[in-house]
Amino acid sequence: MLSSLESADVSQTGPRAGVDFRLIVAVLLLAGAAVCTWWTIGGLAKRRVLRTELAEISHARYDLLNVDHWVAKLVPILNAKVDALDLKTASNGLRPTLEKSLYALLDQVKEKMSAPNPQTKGGGLMGGAGAMMANMMIGALKPHVPEYTDVVMAELRKPENEAAVRNYIKSMLADAAKTTFANIDTRYFSYILKEHGCADVGACQLSLANRIHDLDGRIAYYYLTALAASAIAFLILMIGRPLLGRAAIVVLLLFCVVLLCGGIFTPMLEVEAKISHLGFTFLGAPVSFGEQVLYFQSKSVLEVFRTLVTMGRPDMWIVGVLVLMFSVVFPTIKIFTLAFCLFRPSLLRNRLAKFFALESSKWSMADVMALAIFMSFVAFNGLIANTMSGLKQTGADLAIPTESSKILPGYFLFIGFCLASLFLSKKLEHGIRTTRARER
Repeated sequence: MLSSLESADVSQTGPRAGVDFRLIVAVLLLAGAAVCTWWTIGGLAKRRVLRTELAEISHARYDLLNVDHWVAKLVPILNAKVDALDLKTASNGLRPTLEKSLYALLDQVKEKMSAPNPQTKGGGLMGGAGAMMANMMIGALKPHVPEYTDVVMAELRKPENEAAVRNYIKSMLADAAKTTFANIDTRYFSYILKEHGCADVGACQLSLANRIHDLDGRIAYYYLTALAASAIAFLILMIGRPLLGRAAIVVLLLFCVVLLCGGIFTPMLEVEAKISHLGFTFLGAPVSFGEQVLYFQSKSVLEVFRTLVTMGRPDMWIVGVLVLMFSVVFPTIKIFTLAFCLFRPSLLRNRLAKFFALESSKWSMADVMALAIFMSFVAFNGLIANTMSGLKQTGADLAIPTESSKILPGYFLFIGFCLASLFLSKKLEHGIRTTRARER
């Protein structure tokens, strides 16, 4: 009764069966799918390096959050305002302040001259004479304060003095700019620019974006070819065959292995939060910042597990173990159990082996994980749009993209594995039940 796999093999590969052209085509497709999956893994590894470097040089800490860039943008605007300063027009508002300052200066001189000299004992005639002379002198000067103010204002209106005032204000701004700086480690930033031979950030961003775009085209061709080859092979070997032979099952199992490797060794989701453009007006002059990356991560399932475990928190450790168990360990055990049962059908008498070989698809949770990743992708994009939309209410010209996160080919390869393993399990289960019914 448990020799269904053996009987299926005989029915498909008996001495009269001849050459199985379907199997030959499936093997060729398997080779193509394996090569394309390998190229996909390598291409995604290169892409992640380039994408991480692009996110690094575009990070807000080097531009929007860098006080040096604010100084570089605002000081020229302030200098322009100083150059446009007209002391002749501003003199009417300056005159009252200048008069008050002159009066205050005379009062201070009177107070100093009237103060008793500590070197003379008792003050006497000389102390009283000094105070009297100070009162007479200051009293004679105060009526002429408006005249002195006119003289000072006339001097300020001279072109050379206006230029001196402007230069003084500019020197004060320059000194303030020199003492305003940020302690930001730019070694990795500079390394990336030097590594790609870029003169500035803009050129490096354009170069990296073009290389990533070219890689995306090739990677899309590779992983779509692998999925198409797997789908065609499954159709060729399954359609019109109620029972599968051992060779066909081995080929289909290898397809599942290829898709699983492509799914767990490559990033599934690329998460990014960024500001495309930020602009506002400062003292009548426009100030703008380009693309600012706030957060970027791209990890595979195994990297997510390692990250959760190394956090050192028990709850994260449990989550990491569950993710690894249901997305990697369960599917791997299922594939190897199917392979062992193929060559030793008696293993199906064991309940545990039968569970992993034929019934674990509904418990592996791989399909649930794939759905969770997709929902996380949708939810994260919505979270960025809702959270950062409040910044637009500040009145600044703000552009926030909502499609910066991206589902990567590793996700689709993992989906392909889920479907392939499900169809193969159902096919084998149907074949075993059919064979048992015939034996009865």
